[in-house]
Amino acid sequence: MNRREVMLLLGGAGIVWPLTARAQQRPAKSLRVGIIDDAPIWDHFRQGLRDLGYIDGQNITIEYRSADGQPDRLATAASDLAGFPVDVIVTSGSAASRAAQQATTAIPIVMIAIGDPVRAGLVASLARPGRNITGNTILGTEVSAKRLQLLKEVISGVSHVAFLWNPNNSSHVAYLEEWRVVGPRLGIKLFFVAVASADQFESAFAAMMRERPDAFIMTADPFHLSHIGWIIEFLARNRLPAMYVAKDNVVAGGLMSYGPSLTDLYRRAAGYVHKILQGTDPADLPIEQPTKFELIINLKTAKALGLNIPESFLLRADEVIE
Repeated sequence: MNRREVMLLLGGAGIVWPLTARAQQRPAKSLRVGIIDDAPIWDHFRQGLRDLGYIDGQNITIEYRSADGQPDRLATAASDLAGFPVDVIVTSGSAASRAAQQATTAIPIVMIAIGDPVRAGLVASLARPGRNITGNTILGTEVSAKRLQLLKEVISGVSHVAFLWNPNNSSHVAYLEEWRVVGPRLGIKLFFVAVASADQFESAFAAMMRERPDAFIMTADPFHLSHIGWIIEFLARNRLPAMYVAKDNVVAGGLMSYGPSLTDLYRRAAGYVHKILQGTDPADLPIEQPTKFELIINLKTAKALGLNIPESFLLRADEVIE
């Protein structure tokens, strides 16, 4: 009896192979990793895989599915990857993570840069996520006050700030709750700009400008970041200074960013994928918290906006783009 016949016999007998056994027995060349909504930031994840010896097309295959952050398309993309099947699904943001979680309870899921995975209902706790899901967090709400404080240092007299949020991102509910507490404490009135689909950007931003905000804040929501070029161009055209989470947004022309290093979080996620492919149960891997925070400022953009950045502030920055 050959190996294929043995496997068919065992499958027919109803034997369920544990995750560890499957990972150990499957040849390296057949390993598959699924990604939803690829973007340039994922290059850091792929580099992390290469650093660990995984070469796409040689000993691993990366499967991509596109959803543009839309709930129905996310569900389809996640179900497609689960049915393929892949060995691990890797997601960015709460919406894609929830879609993957709903698509499978068996395939391991590694989340990247989740704002608040506990309050979003994705995991039981950071220390013991449980089930088939793990990953890392950007500690979104914990640094909300810090971002507003930095804006107050750079923009004299700032008092009215717009916050871009995605109703499809369950972590953003926690953001809104936090901002409602933090804003008044710092003497800042916040109003919320909801954009859940691409066709809402223009009308939502036009309404935002009628409120005459002093500044703008956004998160690292994957759907919003997929339209970052349009957002940065709109803000520049309307001379509205903005605070971002991702350094890449400042490099692209945004004013400033403060938050965990997203490139570091994407690279570190590759390490979790490696452990899972080696047989570790995702339930045994705690949600990683960021260890590296960055303050980045684009001096060229500041000058275009007519902002005079204090020298003491520039000295505190991890990087000044000129």
